[in-house]
Amino acid sequence: MTDSVAWLRTPAAIRTRAEQVLKYVEDGRSSWFALDAAGLEAAVQATLAVTRQRFPDPSKIPFHSRWRHFESGGHDRWAALAKTLKGLPKEEIARRRMDLAVVSVLLDAGAGPDWSYREPGTGETYARSEGLGVASFHMFANGAFSADPKDPARVDAARLAALTPTDIAMGFQVKAHNPLLGLEGRTGLLRKLGVVGLVRPGGLFDIIATGGEVKAASILAAVLENLSPIWPSPMGDVWKHPVIGLVPFHKLSQWMSYSLVEPLEGAGLKVVELDALTGLPEYRNGGLLVDSGALRPKQKALLEKTFAPGDEPIVEWRALTVALLDRIAEHVRLHLGMDAQHLPLVKVLEAGTWFAGRKLAAERRPGGGPPIAVASDGTVF
Repeated sequence: MTDSVAWLRTPAAIRTRAEQVLKYVEDGRSSWFALDAAGLEAAVQATLAVTRQRFPDPSKIPFHSRWRHFESGGHDRWAALAKTLKGLPKEEIARRRMDLAVVSVLLDAGAGPDWSYREPGTGETYARSEGLGVASFHMFANGAFSADPKDPARVDAARLAALTPTDIAMGFQVKAHNPLLGLEGRTGLLRKLGVVGLVRPGGLFDIIATGGEVKAASILAAVLENLSPIWPSPMGDVWKHPVIGLVPFHKLSQWMSYSLVEPLEGAGLKVVELDALTGLPEYRNGGLLVDSGALRPKQKALLEKTFAPGDEPIVEWRALTVALLDRIAEHVRLHLGMDAQHLPLVKVLEAGTWFAGRKLAAERRPGGGPPIAVASDGTVF
């Protein structure tokens, strides 16, 4: 791996390139976006409103991670499943939680507006990220990813390597009237995960947990180092901008890293420097910026066409999302009288930006889709 590729895998590179795109837009050089200070304040206020509604006590804001989706509808699904794992060492519990988190995150690309999941047992119906989380949880609990029928709640590489789109379609209740975007792409990621050299995804625990303290950037480094072969592009979630050059995001890898924090902490490790990781450049956070007026489209085509992830406006939109989420977080902390230690970025994402983006989308468009359409193959968003 060259030094330049190694650098592009770091959170510092993500922020550096995002700031360069922000400066490019601030200078009026972008053909696609203009910044609006009043709109950015509107994004801050939308985030604060949702935060105060969801968490009257901001000290109780949890991390933004896949574990929140496993709690959809107020059901602590992991706590119920954990009762069947009593007697296992805390390290093995952590491996199983990481098994679940890794697979579920890789299944978490945008579902599309027409898919939903009806949960057995509760009869409740979930869509989008919550639905994907609940569906993947039940696949895990039912042994869909285990090579041992007598030990269902685990993930084994041999089983992943043999998965078919039909397996995923059955687990996600996909039918002609209930289509899921990117079915082939999702299955492909899991099959590749089965042949990267990890006996199980939870083996990341033994790679990361080398001491009592773990830096968040080290979690991302381990994820990128060990899982990079699964991505369609050799560099992963890195895209070329015609002026700035290569712009890295590693959205799913960072989402995965955030989702590994709680399994690590559950095993007694302390995760530090969480704010080294960046905000997640996906359509809820990015949609908040467009729908609040913080980012003003310069061309009507931006709101009318469907773009590919590597298209110039999408690279700019995602980079601007990373840069401006840092600014929103600073403003939110000031309003709430909290510092970065007590309200790290990962909690700002959970408390407000993601949900504020969803709320504005629902108010502005039938079905609550994003303001800018991106074609998903199940491997990026």
